[in-house]
Amino acid sequence: MEKPGKKLKKVLLIVGITGVVYAGFKYLLPLVIPFLAAYTFALGLRPSAVWIQEHTAVRIRGKERKIPVGVVGGAEFLAIIAVAAAALYAGLWKAGRELTLFSQQLPLWIEEADQWLTGRCHTVEDFFSLEPGCLVRLARDMLVHLSLSLKEAAMPFLMTNSMNLVSGFLKGAVISVIVFLGTILSLQEMDSLKKRRDASIFWREYEIVGGRLVQAGKAWLKTQGSILVMTTAICIAGLWLMKNPYYILLGIGIGLLDALPVLGTGTVLIPWALFAALQGQWGTGAFLTGLYIVCYFLREFMEARIMGSQIGLTPLESLAALYVGWKLFGLLGFILGPVGLILIEDIVEAYDSSHTEGKTTM
Repeated sequence: MEKPGKKLKKVLLIVGITGVVYAGFKYLLPLVIPFLAAYTFALGLRPSAVWIQEHTAVRIRGKERKIPVGVVGGAEFLAIIAVAAAALYAGLWKAGRELTLFSQQLPLWIEEADQWLTGRCHTVEDFFSLEPGCLVRLARDMLVHLSLSLKEAAMPFLMTNSMNLVSGFLKGAVISVIVFLGTILSLQEMDSLKKRRDASIFWREYEIVGGRLVQAGKAWLKTQGSILVMTTAICIAGLWLMKNPYYILLGIGIGLLDALPVLGTGTVLIPWALFAALQGQWGTGAFLTGLYIVCYFLREFMEARIMGSQIGLTPLESLAALYVGWKLFGLLGFILGPVGLILIEDIVEAYDSSHTEGKTTM
């Protein structure tokens, strides 16, 4: 049976490490994220950069000259950014064409909606023996007042958020430059950084934190990839059962929306279900609602299951960590929650083992 003093020390150790991890995530992580991103990019670019450096060496006056690995990595980084920018431009161009087609169809849809609403108003007027056209005038007045209210509310919102947008763009540009320069410098100084890390008195903590971050990053990518594939497949199958002629494109689009923060399958399926119900298509609305529920619980289950199995947490621990992380850090907490829990467990275990080894050697 453990002594009360030993239990108290264990509790204080867990509380202290938990506080340190929370403070690190809350206050330190935002300051070092650009440099962590730069070091991560450097790790990914280093093998190809070293290979290019070795195979482009030339001899000048009997001495072998090599391109600095940081320069090679920087060129690779810019090439990747150029490819991503070209893909983004192509996507925006395609979206612009789709938006043009949408704008051409919008007046027709508005006219159809107006006819549908007018017909419903006339039906209600006839049923309650009201004055002909009174509900139509009322509905149109309400829509006019709603549009005016939206315009009045939109102007201050646009003025305020336009400044925030400009500020965010400038911050993003500065951070991008820092990440780019940090990637080059990390590639150039990686060997010395590893030596300094290994010589530090905190080498064990660095090893634990670094290893767990890499493991959690791989687990997160695997989880999101699996969820994306399964959600897309379910949406395609559901829309095919509905005999929708665009089931493949719509299924892929809804699956991609689900992978984005804040958005999800409900961004499309819930309004679609409501619109179908308003048109009297109750079966279609119920089917779309059921499809959304399946996709929602699939994400919740897969995140807890795969993340937990990959990083060494039970599904219940992973689910609790996801919830606590979300409450503490928002959307980023879906990653930080499980990572924080395993860091706390690993550091506590490391200190316990070192304490036990110290007692044994005495």
